Amino acid sequence: MPSALTSISSRPITRSSSFAVVVAIELWERFGYYGMQAVLLLFMVRQLGMADARANLLMGAFAAMAYALPVVGGWVGDRVLGSRRAMLLGATCMMGGYAALAVATVHVGLMTVAMALIATGNGFFKPNAANLVRRIYEGDDTALDSAFTLYYMAVNVGSTASILLTPLLQDHFGPAASFATCSAGLAFGLCVYTILRSRLRHVGSAPDFAPLAAGPVGGLLLGMAGAIVGLHLILDRPAVARACVWLAALSVLGIWAVIYRRAVPAQRPGLRMAYMLSIQGMIYFVFYQQIVTSLTLFALRAVRGDVTVGGVTLFHMSAGQFQALNPIWIMVASPILAFIYRRLARQGRDLPIARKFVLGYSLVTLAFVIWWLGALSGGAGLVSPWFMIAAYCALAVGELLVGGLGLAVIARYVPAAMGGFMMGSYLLSMGVAMYVGSMVANLAASAPAHPAAGAEAYAGLFLTLAIAAGTIVILFAALLPLTRRWDRQHVRDSALFSA
Repeated sequence: MPSALTSISSRPITRSSSFAVVVAIELWERFGYYGMQAVLLLFMVRQLGMADARANLLMGAFAAMAYALPVVGGWVGDRVLGSRRAMLLGATCMMGGYAALAVATVHVGLMTVAMALIATGNGFFKPNAANLVRRIYEGDDTALDSAFTLYYMAVNVGSTASILLTPLLQDHFGPAASFATCSAGLAFGLCVYTILRSRLRHVGSAPDFAPLAAGPVGGLLLGMAGAIVGLHLILDRPAVARACVWLAALSVLGIWAVIYRRAVPAQRPGLRMAYMLSIQGMIYFVFYQQIVTSLTLFALRAVRGDVTVGGVTLFHMSAGQFQALNPIWIMVASPILAFIYRRLARQGRDLPIARKFVLGYSLVTLAFVIWWLGALSGGAGLVSPWFMIAAYCALAVGELLVGGLGLAVIARYVPAAMGGFMMGSYLLSMGVAMYVGSMVANLAASAPAHPAAGAEAYAGLFLTLAIAAGTIVILFAALLPLTRRWDRQHVRDSALFSA
């Protein structure tokens, strides 16, 4: 009689079973990353006594590096290791980084080394996990769209669970427990992958199906060690980090200029659309970065943790846990938006991406108006948490309309031969925008460390961000006729070019 294990292994491998393996490790990887992110700034400010300005910029530089390195990690997965191996290497590196952060609560000098490990691991993990999903459903665009929707939901499930859990652990058992939990969660995800890895044996890039050569692997490991040391030195020196971020910004512009110059005339209207909409999508992440910087400090110093209705306390949220409102609202709003999109499409009134961006920035404007009003209402005291709940709702729907469509812009308007470069440059530009967002957060960096004086110190920052987002709405609305013209040119020239 065959054993249960033999019976399971003999079952045919389906696309859904292969996809489930990638989703499982993605969920636990995001559990670790967002759980770490929820408490890292608070650890810097509360436990280390780091000044707001320094902590904000360090978070910004960390985000910039974490989003820049997938450009390299994707290439390594395609050409050297294979997507599966590169994903595993990245997950292992991040697991070690979270464990190193737990040790850094005692040996503070390890903190930037741990952050360098995490950024490097993210560079290997993110592009290759997504590439495996693409390869599982290659040739079936409808199934691919559904798969990436579920994949995005897994990201939000993992992040919501960890953002609610790790601040609680930090408050009751200290930051080391939070970081160790992030490492343990990802270790569990790697164990699940190890058990189920046979379901992915037929999926991957070309190097996944070839034996590893000692030379390239040795060179890669040396390169990783050099990258980790280099990132540690960059993160430890604010002036160097700032110079690297501006160099990355210039690199993005240079890549775009080279791509445009080499494109044939029929491809250029689509590239112009991609550049314009990519810039619009990139700017969103200046506002998004406030979640892990100014909004977390605002919640720490100026927001009541007890959520009440009619004097009855429903539940309590700590400063870090307020970050969970963003993925929670995304999960609530995603099916509603999907229903609206389908209904508009059936009526022949599908919204172009440029118009979705305008609507998205209108909601970003509303979010920061709510936060501004909340800061004014708090004055020298504490703000009702309902301001946070309402504002995060507007910001999350804005993210679905803007931030969630950035890669769709590249896929729609950029020729396939240039898609890899443009995807990488877009991720790089997101990292630059997050660093700029940390600089903007420093407009309120002089806020006192004690909560009694908190709310009014953030009113000016939130008003500035609301005005900036409102100005963007007006500017992008004025550009809608131009985007319509370029879109028509792209459709016409693409048809002629393909013919």
